[in-house]
Amino acid sequence: MKFNKQWVWIICTGMFFCLATSCRQNPELDGVVKLTSYVNPFIGTGGKGKTYPGATVPFGMVQLSPDNGRNGWDWISGYFYPDSVIAGFSHLHLSGTGAGDLCDISFMPVSGKEKTSRLDTISKKETVYSTFSHENEKASPGYYQVYLEDYQVNVELTATTRTGLQKYSFGQTDSMAVRLHLGYARNWDWVTDSQLQVLNDSTIAGYRKSSGWAEDQRVYFYTVFSKPFKSFVLSDHPKIDKKLDDINGQDVLGKFYFDESQGSEIMVKTAISSVSVANAKANLKAEQTGFSFDNVKSQADELWESQLNKIKVKTSEDDKVQFYTAMYHSMLAPITYSDVNGEYKGPDAQIHKTSSTRYSIFSLWDTFRAWHPLATLLHSDRVPDMIASLMGHYQEYGKLPVWNMHGNETDMMLGYHSLPVLADAYFKGQLGMDAEPVYQAMKISAMQNEFGVKNYKDLGYVPYDSMNWNVSLTMEYAFDDWCLAQVANDLGYDEDYRYFMNRSKSYKNHFDSVSGFFRPRNIQGDFRESFDPSAYHPEDFAEANAWQYYWFVPQDVDGLVNLTGGKTNFEKKLDALFESSEESGETPVWISGNIGQYVHGNEPSHHVPYLYQWTGQPKKGQQRIRQIMEELYTTEPDGLCGNEDCGQMSAWYIFSAMGFYPVNPADSRYILGSPTVAEAVIQLPEEKNFRIVANNQSSENIYVKSATLNGQRLNRNYITHQEVVTGGILIFEMGK
Repeated sequence: MKFNKQWVWIICTGMFFCLATSCRQNPELDGVVKLTSYVNPFIGTGGKGKTYPGATVPFGMVQLSPDNGRNGWDWISGYFYPDSVIAGFSHLHLSGTGAGDLCDISFMPVSGKEKTSRLDTISKKETVYSTFSHENEKASPGYYQVYLEDYQVNVELTATTRTGLQKYSFGQTDSMAVRLHLGYARNWDWVTDSQLQVLNDSTIAGYRKSSGWAEDQRVYFYTVFSKPFKSFVLSDHPKIDKKLDDINGQDVLGKFYFDESQGSEIMVKTAISSVSVANAKANLKAEQTGFSFDNVKSQADELWESQLNKIKVKTSEDDKVQFYTAMYHSMLAPITYSDVNGEYKGPDAQIHKTSSTRYSIFSLWDTFRAWHPLATLLHSDRVPDMIASLMGHYQEYGKLPVWNMHGNETDMMLGYHSLPVLADAYFKGQLGMDAEPVYQAMKISAMQNEFGVKNYKDLGYVPYDSMNWNVSLTMEYAFDDWCLAQVANDLGYDEDYRYFMNRSKSYKNHFDSVSGFFRPRNIQGDFRESFDPSAYHPEDFAEANAWQYYWFVPQDVDGLVNLTGGKTNFEKKLDALFESSEESGETPVWISGNIGQYVHGNEPSHHVPYLYQWTGQPKKGQQRIRQIMEELYTTEPDGLCGNEDCGQMSAWYIFSAMGFYPVNPADSRYILGSPTVAEAVIQLPEEKNFRIVANNQSSENIYVKSATLNGQRLNRNYITHQEVVTGGILIFEMGK
């Protein structure tokens, strides 16, 4: 038979398609398909997720991502999937938080006449933008691409730890230009000072200082273009000066024009630093010496692949996308904050130097629950540096961080939740330093007089006539105190142990036996008269209501069961939580992912379905866990039912998919649930691994009939961290 080229092409293509299809359908061949191919960075960019789709590497300082140019809740991360315009590509972004900041060092390629508009009612002046279509947009770990329709420019982004690389391919070459707008600011952020210097015909540098959620943020940058620009204009709105090569102000803009005779492709590489332009330059020299976009993109992909390989799962194709995207999201924060020489700007506004890696962006009210326990499994090599970062903040600021961001303390949210993170690392042998100064730092946070702690120490609770969020504060302080007590006991501080263990029972001081809920009390000890457990009262509860905060006693679940009236009543109350249809008043925007009064879109509820293990009816918890995973996590842009919150939402999914969860995130125990994977293998140090097998797992077989650990039947509802990191096999037998 005679073959022509067309038949050869058809046959080869068909063979390739069959091979690719079989690889994805046969879990035994998962190693052939790169795990990065399962990651969809657009998950969470719509709906409530508040993630960004741009280019970054694991725990990278740079998050180079598109911004729509609008203000508002939906644009907290800079980008909202339902939008259809792009106003620039900036180098810093927050992943799934509820606060609008960053979007620093914003570039935008343009050609021809610039398109401008006031993109929202908050903006005081017009913004340069371009329309785009999701059909001409794609993203993968370490890479982002979009076509700007109004300027006929294809934009590609990639990154290293401390640098970003942009590639602009112009379709029309008349008046090719690149804008750098240091005055670009949205939501909570505003520029206090900025500088732009033209160093030569292909190099610019400067800084952007701003205030907002981060009160004193400093970003120094050093940028090199792959081609010389033929001319430029610098301005500080509305001032324009064509002669200046150095300009300062609060709305600084540089526009750089390129000669079309030198080609239609321009690359822009930028490094940043919190310290100086010199440090930014050193960061660029260390991480990008040339202009090889494909090499940088490939290196970023390899970094992600190595991290994703820390857990290998066998499950459905859709669930693989969900699982590995969750792993991807779990490694977007905290970020590397120190430069290649170890320097960084501290919360005391001074420059410090570390011999390790300084991390920043610790969303502790969210991440202490599951993200940090997950880090002790997957990133034990990084945990000591993260602990050193928390302690460095303490040494420079006088207190452990509450919500640390880019060399600032934001004091966002509540509790002193560095304590469970430090306690967990201590008991898992990942502290990386002497325990004594760590313990003293923990104690100072617990014995402060701010944020209602003085009343909490004196009265045993936070009264409503002294602090908002008073019930939530008491309950979260009580948990943190339990964590401190465990460390005190282990270090031999017997008196401290008794004192903080007594304080860890303080949650009971808000319990009202008549209503059966925790209620706000005043300084005299009287309960607030009006009370509706389904209503949202921010003066008493933090981003939740009395139904949702009822369960936050992870340090003493047995005590909570007794307070509720025993296992039967506890089970009934859990049932009522998930089945309740009560609605009272307006619901805050961050309350989402509801099943009855249960709210998965906000963190206080995350451990709740696992509490059925204390009722003698674990099957009810298994049913709810599966319901949450199937209904409230999808692979669509709106596939996260609440803010991603720096990896906490995804950490819940990762743990739950494997079949266990840290209800008390500081007691080294993982409570069993209902695995959705057929198999998972956690890669551990020293070439060990921990394997989870769920026999007969399916969408119908969601109940655990029995479980064995290393061949021995489990007669308890948990496994320990030590059992996992020692290596072994956990087998679930699933059924209907």
